[in-house]
Amino acid sequence: MKARVKWVEDRTFVGESGSGHKLVFGTSYGPDGRTPGPSPMELVLIGTAGCSAYDVVHILQKGRQSVEECQVEVEADRATDDPKVFTRIHLHFVVKGRGLARAKVERAISLSVEKYCSASAMLAKTATITYDFEAVDSDPGA
Repeated sequence: MKARVKWVEDRTFVGESGSGHKLVFGTSYGPDGRTPGPSPMELVLIGTAGCSAYDVVHILQKGRQSVEECQVEVEADRATDDPKVFTRIHLHFVVKGRGLARAKVERAISLSVEKYCSASAMLAKTATITYDFEAVDSDPGA
């Protein structure tokens, strides 16, 4: 896996993945506090949520669950001293589908966060990672 980051100006950077996808990121600067995009640490959280969401959808589909939506909301705290690592991360999953088995949703999330998600495995070295979830039946009358 490869990536490249190029400084554009001020505190603005463009990252490019090895597969050619680009994104603008950076931190606020100047009197107006302009932010060119997410900060690098926000990208870490987004990547962690994405990694886990991918796992959850994959596991549920393999278990023949009819998944229609999967959303992950993330909240985190960071240390006050450098390097200001994450110390607490909470993931809230909202999984929607037809006739979802709550136990299967819970198991998929547990497997992802505790076993399969590479990002959460790395972050667990410095942060306490917790999660909860909502399983929403898109066809409650069935």
